Amino acid sequence: MRIVLVGPPGAGKGTQATRLAETLQIPHISTGDLFRANISQGTELGLRAKSYMDAGQLVPDKVTIGMAQDRMEQPDAAGGFLLDGFPRNVAQAEALDEMLRDADMKIDAVLDLEVPEDEVVKRIAGRRICRNDSAHVFHLTYNPPAAEGVCDVCGGELYQRDDDSEATVRRRLEVYHTQTEPIIDYYRAQGLVTTVSAMGKVADVTKRAMAALPGS
Repeated sequence: MRIVLVGPPGAGKGTQATRLAETLQIPHISTGDLFRANISQGTELGLRAKSYMDAGQLVPDKVTIGMAQDRMEQPDAAGGFLLDGFPRNVAQAEALDEMLRDADMKIDAVLDLEVPEDEVVKRIAGRRICRNDSAHVFHLTYNPPAAEGVCDVCGGELYQRDDDSEATVRRRLEVYHTQTEPIIDYYRAQGLVTTVSAMGKVADVTKRAMAALPGS
């Protein structure tokens, strides 16, 4: 099964992608992992991507599409895959459809994780990270520390990353609405989209997503 997972920042795409891929026994292909792997391995595409990133520029669609195509052609993806963060815009979605058609394949389902905008802001802006160890993550509402501003694990100072500020989150949402949300309409026209509520417990969201897949 070939699945595209979409949703705004803070919807829990990474968590759900990992759980769904493990359940379905297909590789989870994320844009972030593709970039890190290609850059660390020094591939031609990785070097090209790094040159844009180092210059503070967006990586062109052609480079991102090339990385995704290389990964989808690996043997472990022959029986299917779950895409997380790709395609990011309609041009990438069209390129993906074209490369799959050339391989006599197609996308089977698009899962749209839905979260109210205010909840997205609450989820992200409420995060606090330990300065001593970034693996120690707390949330002012959902997982508050015992003492305000102090890590329960090591006593380190908790802080809010710049990326997690409310102003930054709302800018990220604007980019999502402008660039990525149109791919939902693109795939809806093909009858592939199912909207899945991403509210509630992680396990419940996974159950809803699994139930939304064809043949479930």
